[in-house]
Amino acid sequence: MTLEKQLAGYLLQIKAIKLDPATPFTWASGWKSPIYCDNRKTLSYPEIRSFIRDAFVSGIREHYPEVACIAGVATGAIGIGALVADRMDLPFVYVRSRPKEHGLENLIEGEVVKDRKTVVVEDLISTGRSSLNAVTSLRDAGMPVLGMGAIFTYNFPLAEEKFREAACPLFTLTDYHHLIGVAADSGYVKEDQLETLKQWRTDPGNWKK
Repeated sequence: MTLEKQLAGYLLQIKAIKLDPATPFTWASGWKSPIYCDNRKTLSYPEIRSFIRDAFVSGIREHYPEVACIAGVATGAIGIGALVADRMDLPFVYVRSRPKEHGLENLIEGEVVKDRKTVVVEDLISTGRSSLNAVTSLRDAGMPVLGMGAIFTYNFPLAEEKFREAACPLFTLTDYHHLIGVAADSGYVKEDQLETLKQWRTDPGNWKK
């Protein structure tokens, strides 16, 4: 079994990813969706979080051998990012979505060292906007970003285009296509639900149940 399929199975098993075409979820963007992803749940399962950590470590060493720092995107990737940094014996920072409103008003938490080559760890890629905002913040602070690794992506063409425009290479541990395949093979979703899930991904912004 491939890594992508094994991880997709884990996410379905612990209900980190919920598929419910009959009762759509509402995302922060306002999009209606038959799928909801909460990868933070993986931190509660030692075997699964270790699997994800080790997959990230292997992927980062393969794709970004010059890495000197790991950065997590707040809040979903702080935990797994710290685990990855610890396993790789590298410094760790995390990036807020906006500066803290008190104290030092930091946007990046941790030791910011200019010219320290950094790889960003993310839990989820949807449109890519918030993930790439973190990349911009690090680059503005003088930390070169080699690329990003994420647990899961919805495979939206919009996100892929944004990452190309930002010159930010991306690798992911699993994705929407593998998830739907595993969900169908395991009987997690029925044939009519599968068609709904495929239709939604073609135009999520205008999808209606």
